[in-house]
Amino acid sequence: MINNIDYNRILELSEKIKTKTATLSEKDEYMLFLLNNGSISKSQYQNYLDNKSNDEIIDTALTIGGIILFAYIISKILK
Repeated sequence: MINNIDYNRILELSEKIKTKTATLSEKDEYMLFLLNNGSISKSQYQNYLDNKSNDEIIDTALTIGGIILFAYIISKILK
């Protein structure tokens, strides 16, 4: 897992994806973050690369990213 996570960037990308204003490179950045963070597998990332227009893959990624952000917020509250 990556220790120095830019949660603000994840939130920004997530919001852009949700509002359908994210560029393809921003979606790629978001998915690469999830891969590098260990949140998705290499095969899941490859599925994204093979079919970038698949909304189901992006929706699942948004859920995963949401969980990461939620865990971050909870950890800040508990400190």
